[in-house]
Amino acid sequence: MKHIHLLLSCICFLLSATAPVRANIQLEAAALVNWKASLAGADGSLESWSLANSTNLCRWSHITCDPEAGHITELNLWDTSLNGTLDELDFSAFPHMKELRLVNNGLHGTIPTRIGNLTSLIMLEIRSNPYLRGAIPRSIGQLKNLVVLQLSFLGLDGTLPEEVGNLTSLEELDLRSVTLTGSIPLTIGMLVKLGSLDLSHNNLTGSIPLEIGNVTVLQFTVFSWNYLDGQLPSTISHLTELQILLLSENQLGGHIFPELGNSSLLSTIDVAKNNFSGLFPSSVCEGGALKTISAGYNGFTGIHQQTFQNCTTLVHVDFTANNIVAELRDCFGEYPESLSLMAFSQNQLYGSLLTEQGEILQFRQLQLLDLSKNRLTGPIPDDFTNFTGMIQEQEITDTIYNLRKGATVGMDFDREEIEIVWKNAGRVYNLWKGAVVGMDLSDNFLSQEIPNGLTTLLGLRYLNLSGNHLLGSIPNDIGNLVLLESLDLRQNQLSGGIPPSFAALKSMSVLNLSYNGLSGRIPTGNQLQTLVDPSIYSHNPGLCGFPLEDCMNSSTSTRNEVGQAGDRETLWVYCFVAAGFIFGFWLHWGMFLFYSETWRCAFHQYVDNMEGKVSKKIYSYMSCFRAKGPE
Repeated sequence: MKHIHLLLSCICFLLSATAPVRANIQLEAAALVNWKASLAGADGSLESWSLANSTNLCRWSHITCDPEAGHITELNLWDTSLNGTLDELDFSAFPHMKELRLVNNGLHGTIPTRIGNLTSLIMLEIRSNPYLRGAIPRSIGQLKNLVVLQLSFLGLDGTLPEEVGNLTSLEELDLRSVTLTGSIPLTIGMLVKLGSLDLSHNNLTGSIPLEIGNVTVLQFTVFSWNYLDGQLPSTISHLTELQILLLSENQLGGHIFPELGNSSLLSTIDVAKNNFSGLFPSSVCEGGALKTISAGYNGFTGIHQQTFQNCTTLVHVDFTANNIVAELRDCFGEYPESLSLMAFSQNQLYGSLLTEQGEILQFRQLQLLDLSKNRLTGPIPDDFTNFTGMIQEQEITDTIYNLRKGATVGMDFDREEIEIVWKNAGRVYNLWKGAVVGMDLSDNFLSQEIPNGLTTLLGLRYLNLSGNHLLGSIPNDIGNLVLLESLDLRQNQLSGGIPPSFAALKSMSVLNLSYNGLSGRIPTGNQLQTLVDPSIYSHNPGLCGFPLEDCMNSSTSTRNEVGQAGDRETLWVYCFVAAGFIFGFWLHWGMFLFYSETWRCAFHQYVDNMEGKVSKKIYSYMSCFRAKGPE
């Protein structure tokens, strides 16, 4: 009997211990069912959410449970067409929840303050719900176990609460595109474990706090597309693990501190479209890992000759629209073998495209070269055999980046955007998706002929040589560039005809040959016939053919010319006969009119002189007409 009593006591103890667990599970089930009932809509995947099915809670869709206790640990609602608010969701019913994802739905209303009750939460991800309004609740600071906080692509407003500094376990903070206002709180420096920080596409103002330098493990820093001003804090040099620094589209200014390149891992710097000035820091390549520099649309005045000395890994470099005064070949110590994009448009670069040895600058993998609107002189090199990146068509590729341990996702941290003039308009290209092969040397002082070597760059999709002093004819092999979509040769001093090989340019959609001295018939071809704007050939007086006026038929023109020449010869014969008759008449009758020998001699001399003058005059007119030909 004692053994039976002991067994019954154990059973009662176990039942009393599991009763609260079952009760908590029932609360979780009831909270989800009540919230579902408040929604205006959801897809059919939530049909399993029913109190009648509460004993199988862990089998409900979008739910993950603790395998031992049976508590809900994850609620993952991606693309479930949720239409409603979070007001009726009882967050306090989920004390064991570690991950909550509400992504790409139609939630509206606000993020409730009660979300701070999810004290066990490690990951909170609310993204792509553009109708969620209001501010980030200050109670977010209660989630002290959070490792990942992603609130992005929402319709929020208000400031980033200082309480975010309480999240000292945070490793990733993503607050992209949530319309934040105000300044970055100083408490951001308390997030000492933070590896990724993205505050881009907001309305943040003020300066970047010095305290950012306390986050020494920071690898990815993205502040682009805000209204941040002031100087870049020198404490960023403390971020010795920094890999990505994106600050574009702000109002930051002044000189960049010299120690920017202290991190040996730094691979991408984007400071484009700010108000920076002075020399670009020469330390950026000291780590030897730099791949991308985007510094366009600032006021940089120079690049130190040693800046790119160690940039052997450099892939993209863009200094468009600055005030850089330098000789082109001095900008690079050793030519990076991996360089695929080089954009220095709208600066004051001078010198030649040739090295001191007379060879073309060695950029073997270059796919996009933009040196337009500078002061470059000399000829365009003829030998492009080393430009292997432009010789063949480039494939489109996507790049995948590892953001954090255990999660490999497609990111755009290393994306390089470049604005180029393509098809007579500015166009932005995201070079992380694929490579555009093109060359823009327009608006310089380049001279001599267009080299035939350019026609070996079979991968070219756009070529702009306009606004130079190029002479001679268009290369006959231009038709080899079968991928060419845009060709601009306007405002040069080109002469001769347009090569017949133009008809082979079957991808051509934009062409401009205006303001040259071209002549002859415009070639015909299926694609060329689609270019109907006559202005693309304007100010070439000798050109004819579609879309300009038709050329005169050559055979008819030849017959007309021969006929007109014959008529002129007949006319001159008649003139000479008439002149001879008149002179003969006067010569004969003059003998009878003048009896005096002296008078007769004087008369004959006068007639001879007049005949000579008239003959010379007629011959002169005849020669002039022969030289001019038919009109």
